[in-house]
Amino acid sequence: MGPVELLHMSVFSQSFSHCGRFLAAGNNYGEIAVFSLSSALSPEATKISQKPILTFTAHDGPVFSLLSTDTHLLSAGNGEISAWSWVELTKRNTKSVWTRRPQYKSSLEIPEINAMVINPRDSSLVVGGGDNNIHIMDLESGVFKSVLQGHSDYIHCLSIREREGEILSGGEDGAVRIWDSRTGQTAHCIEVYKYEDCARPQYGKWISCLTTDSEWMLCGGGPALSLWHLRTLSPTSIFPLSGCQRQAAFYQDLILSVGEGQFVSHCLMGGEVKSQIPCTPPSLNSLAINTNSTEHRVLTVGGGSDQIDVFTNLSYRAFSLSF
Repeated sequence: MGPVELLHMSVFSQSFSHCGRFLAAGNNYGEIAVFSLSSALSPEATKISQKPILTFTAHDGPVFSLLSTDTHLLSAGNGEISAWSWVELTKRNTKSVWTRRPQYKSSLEIPEINAMVINPRDSSLVVGGGDNNIHIMDLESGVFKSVLQGHSDYIHCLSIREREGEILSGGEDGAVRIWDSRTGQTAHCIEVYKYEDCARPQYGKWISCLTTDSEWMLCGGGPALSLWHLRTLSPTSIFPLSGCQRQAAFYQDLILSVGEGQFVSHCLMGGEVKSQIPCTPPSLNSLAINTNSTEHRVLTVGGGSDQIDVFTNLSYRAFSLSF
């Protein structure tokens, strides 16, 4: 890849292998890079340890979503999902195990897939994107078994509320929908931009990030990043972060968030911004925490650059991986 392509690279997605020793990252050119965390974190690490052990073209369009199962890496491109064996990837074999396409209304329609999550209740893959619908695939058979319809514009983000058997989705239409995964019906619809404390009309109403932690939900985008109590369906904290937030996560007693800005924000549940840690990319799309391995427990952050920042300690960047 030439210097111009590297200059315009954006990292959209990340996923750690089930063993926690590898990180996969997807970019705007349809490429996936696989990094060895054990090499990069080794005391003997060199610059070469911070480069991928493998880079390959997975899709024609950007790789907006990556997800790992016990054995496979799942990647989403324009209108398709592919599975790659983690064992084969570590042997540098890039032949996909399977590729599936949701049942779109028209064969001419190739909507982007923006988000994927696994519903552990029935081992199904939940997929959302540019056709405004949520498609649910049985992971064992590879068959798309149902479609959830309700959003009036495309879906950016998904989350699972496992104990309640609920799927949450956020879209360009400004709505967070909470679905009963058993019936496929919308249980609740929250139009976040209609809440005065959350609304930021100058940024729009779209919901670009969404995550849940049992009783709580974080969401943001055009509206300010906010923490909601899901029993009362009301916002309890609004975070004073500038720009649109693209991904947020609960971690220990903190909320971590990234978006339009060259930093990871550390927020407290009460709404305070505790600190903002500088990063290499000028803006950020993706944040991932490796909880699969205590030995390789890191936070990784990617965005508008070919660099992925690695934090071994939440308070500073240790080094950067690069495509």
